[in-house]
Amino acid sequence: MISAKGIKKSYGALHVLKGIDVDISSGEIISIIGKSGAGKSTLLHILGTLDRPDTGSLVINDKEITHYNEKVLAGFRNKNIGFVFQFHHLLQEFSALENVCIPGYIARHNPSTVESRAKELLNYLGLAERMHHKPGQLSGGEAQRVAIARSLINNPTVVYADEPTGNLDKANSESLHQLIMDLRKDFNITFVIVTHNEDLARLSDRIITLEDGVIKI
Repeated sequence: MISAKGIKKSYGALHVLKGIDVDISSGEIISIIGKSGAGKSTLLHILGTLDRPDTGSLVINDKEITHYNEKVLAGFRNKNIGFVFQFHHLLQEFSALENVCIPGYIARHNPSTVESRAKELLNYLGLAERMHHKPGQLSGGEAQRVAIARSLINNPTVVYADEPTGNLDKANSESLHQLIMDLRKDFNITFVIVTHNEDLARLSDRIITLEDGVIKI
């Protein structure tokens, strides 16, 4: 489903990724771990098409997307990929429901269909009573679940998560771990997760360890 070959990335004289080869199957849960500065987030951003490699190829859903122009790439990303970040990145002026709907509106789906889907997701995630609350009225765990609902609104095949439990307490972290397992089971979603959380990493199907810009064997 995802195949990255020969991925290299430098920022000036700093060589962050030095030749990464990775294949990820549909429905897998992959954790990427390593020390700070090992290149974890850089790799995640490249696999998620948020950044481009200097060299190498990236295939997602049988499409070689490395040389897509920005407009085509943005459209592909919106329709095929979901993202969850440590700090949620919810828009404070909008309700939970409105935040979840935004990627669906960007994809120009029917607004009533988008809103119906958003309500289904928020209900699935236990947020039926909170969907009209704004982010400032939500707990950290609730805000992260809204972010997860937003990542799923366009029915992506893969969700990339960058330290999704980084700002959560132990109870909310454990709840999120179970939620990821449930989402994989119920929707066959592939998850690629950068994490320092050892419990989350152990629940994954496979752990990729980065060390000094390469995958540690």
